[in-house]
Amino acid sequence: MDILNTVSLESNSQIKINFDGGDLSSDAGLLLFKEFLFKIGAVKLINRMFKTNDTAWFRIHKDDTNLMQVIYQIISAYFEDDCADELTNEPVMTAILDKDALASQPTLSRFYNRMDEDTISQLNQITRELRKVIYSIKKPEFMLFDIDSTLLDAYGNQKGEGFNYHYQAHGYHPLLCYDGLTGDLLKAELRDGTMYCSKEADIFMKSLLDEFICDFPDMPLYLRGDSGFASPDLYEVLEDKNCKYAIRLKENAKLRELAEDENQALYRATKFNQVDYAVEYGEFMYQAGSWSHPRRVVFKIEKPYEQMIHLYTFIVTTLEMEPYQVIQFYCGRGKMENFIKEGKSGFDFASASSSTRLVNANRLLVHALAYNLFNWFRRLALAVSMRKQRIDTIRLKLLKIAAKVVRSARYKYFKLCSSCPYKKEFYETLENIRNLRPQLE
Repeated sequence: MDILNTVSLESNSQIKINFDGGDLSSDAGLLLFKEFLFKIGAVKLINRMFKTNDTAWFRIHKDDTNLMQVIYQIISAYFEDDCADELTNEPVMTAILDKDALASQPTLSRFYNRMDEDTISQLNQITRELRKVIYSIKKPEFMLFDIDSTLLDAYGNQKGEGFNYHYQAHGYHPLLCYDGLTGDLLKAELRDGTMYCSKEADIFMKSLLDEFICDFPDMPLYLRGDSGFASPDLYEVLEDKNCKYAIRLKENAKLRELAEDENQALYRATKFNQVDYAVEYGEFMYQAGSWSHPRRVVFKIEKPYEQMIHLYTFIVTTLEMEPYQVIQFYCGRGKMENFIKEGKSGFDFASASSSTRLVNANRLLVHALAYNLFNWFRRLALAVSMRKQRIDTIRLKLLKIAAKVVRSARYKYFKLCSSCPYKKEFYETLENIRNLRPQLE
């Protein structure tokens, strides 16, 4: 016991505290995550596909193990690179990485600084290959692309950051595309902070659509986007790739004029307060000045409770549904805000700490990969009672489990906390992992 680091509680002087407990860990639940990654072949895939442009002829800490260390740190909420210095001899992490000691903060910083355009391609390809493995276990009937942008705060002299007038703040303005049903992050791309929402969204989606058409040619494709993505270039890409879409249009006088008949019907229905709430649906063909041809627009006009106004919703779409069904389909994209929130708060998407834009773009993809790996783990492996819970809750219940390490001549035992209230869920998760049957190359 280190007497110098021992303190007593004022509430009870007989209780002494220090950090000299020895080979203990607070992250024993990572052993489950390690088992899942092994089962889906993630470790071997990263070992085979990830390599920085490194000129050194020898390194103790290889690129693939550095990447895995960063992923484990993100999953455990050790977001800062500095955490690596305190985790150097962390028994669970060293065991799952099969190392005597973890890479230090300077080593990780140099690792990130070696990243370039090639590693961006590698990280995207790794995600793509892992997605195919996951879909070999449980393939979705269709793909629902939810596209949006968000602001990642940036501080100091960071290349590419800028003032975004929509968010009224400085930062980066990445494009994100999620699977609207599962929350999988299908693609992420860091952009300058000053870029408008739909800027290059057509190029962004074209490459993603090409991937899905190549990998899953029979899968129906759908896309939802808000009015920031009302771009004729994007419409044409989606139509060319046979991806059905529902994208909101900004309200204007021409659209309101074309919906006037239903607006009058709504007015008559509520004129004398026979009803306090009413809604009308309709559709028309419409061609804006920048469009190459007319497109179907469905709309909703709503009189809210206890208000004297009419609210309009206009959606341009290629869906062959009734107007109210298209509106319902579009409104489902509200879940994407929760996905973005989890990515930013639970996986630190805004960790754009480098002065170099290219490094920050790589950092975003590393954190996105950690997000996806965990999302697949949650969906396919977690105990059923935990699958709808967010990352912070799962960390608390299943990952942050205390453990003592006991070594013998042949084995390393992790003796987990006897009073853990989630032992049943731990073993259920382990059993689920063992029952997975992925198709690995």
